[in-house]
Amino acid sequence: MTFGRRKAAQAPAVTLENASGTVPPALRIAGAYSWRILLVVGVLAVVVFMVAQLRDILVPFMVAVLVGALLVPFVQWLMRHRWPKPLAIAVAMLGTIALVTGLIVVVVSQIRSGYPDLQRRSIVAYGDFKQYLADSPFHVDDQQLNAFIEQTIATIQKDSQVLVTGALSVGVTAGHVLAGLLLATFATLFILIDGKRIWAWMVRLFPRTARPAVDGSGYAGWVTLTTFVKVQIFVAAVDATGIGLGAWILGLVFGGFPLVIPIAIAVFLGSFIPVVGALVTGTIAVFIALVYLGPFPAVLMLGIVLLVQQVEGHVLQPLIMGSAVKIHPLAVVFAVAAGSYLAGIPGALFAVPVIAVLNVMVKYIAGGDWKTNPRPTAEDLLPNA
Repeated sequence: MTFGRRKAAQAPAVTLENASGTVPPALRIAGAYSWRILLVVGVLAVVVFMVAQLRDILVPFMVAVLVGALLVPFVQWLMRHRWPKPLAIAVAMLGTIALVTGLIVVVVSQIRSGYPDLQRRSIVAYGDFKQYLADSPFHVDDQQLNAFIEQTIATIQKDSQVLVTGALSVGVTAGHVLAGLLLATFATLFILIDGKRIWAWMVRLFPRTARPAVDGSGYAGWVTLTTFVKVQIFVAAVDATGIGLGAWILGLVFGGFPLVIPIAIAVFLGSFIPVVGALVTGTIAVFIALVYLGPFPAVLMLGIVLLVQQVEGHVLQPLIMGSAVKIHPLAVVFAVAAGSYLAGIPGALFAVPVIAVLNVMVKYIAGGDWKTNPRPTAEDLLPNA
C-alpha cells in the first residue's frame, strides 16, 4: 500500500502545458499559421462583401482618389509658383473637366460621322467572308456558320457575366452615371481643398500609440499611388501613340484608315487596365483594318498591336511600372485577373493600385520605418524613380 501510494504521488499531473508539449513542433507551427491564415481570409471576405454592397459609392470614391493623386502634385506645383490655392484648384479641376469633355466630343463626333460607312462595309465584309468559307475546302455553309456564331456569343455572354456585372456597377443608366460623376467630382474637389486635414482626422480615429505608424504608412501609400498614376499615364500614352501611329501609317500605304483618333483614345483609356487593356482595345483597330483594307492589312495591324503589347510587357511594365509599384509583373497579371473576377471592369482598373498601396503600407509598418522616417518621400520608397 505504501509503495502504491508513493507511485501515485510521483506521477506528474496532466496539465495544458504538458499536453501541448506532446504535440510535434511541425504540427504546432502549422496550427499557428492555419488560424492566422483563416483570420486573414475572414477579414478579406468581409472586406469583399462590404465592397460589393457599397460599390456604387466606392467606385466614384476610388476614381476621385486616382484623379486626386494626379492633380494634387499639379496644384502643389502651381502653388510653389505663387499661384493662390483657390485659383490653382480651379485651374486643375476645370482643365481636367475640359480635357475629358473634349475627348468625349471628339470620339462621339468621329464615330457618328463614320458609323454609317462602317456598318455598310461590315455587311459587305461579312458577305465576302461567308462566300470565302463556302468556296474553301471546308465548305462551311450559312447554317453551320450561324450555329458557330450563336455558340460563340453564348460562350462570351456566359464568361463575361462578371465583367458585365462590373460594368453595371459603374452605372448603365443616365441617373447612375450622373450620380457617380457628381460623387467623383465632389470627392476630388475636397481632396484638393482639404486632403491633409481629412487624412489627419482619419489618423485620429486610431489609438494614440498607433498613429505614427498609420500616418507614415498613409504617406508611403500616397507617394506610391501618385507615382503609379503618372507612370500609368505615360504607359497608356505610349500604347495609344504606337497603335494609333501604326494605324495611320497603314492608312497611308493602303488608301486610308478611318477612326484613327477614336482608336487611339480607346487604347489610351483601355491601357489603364495593365497588361490586357491595350490588347483588348487594339482589336478594334484590327477589326477596322479587316473591314476597310482587307485581310493582309488586318494581319499587319494585329502585328503592330502585338508589338506594342510586347514593348509594354517586356520594357515598360518591368522597368518603369515595376520600379513604381514594386510588384512583380506576374503579380500584376494575377491582380488584374482577380480584380476582374471579383468586381468586373472596376476591379480590373483598381486592382494594381490597391495592391501596390497595400504592399507599401504593410512593408512600411512591418519594417518599423515609421520609427525613424515618419514622412517618407518618393526618394525613400522608390530610390530608382
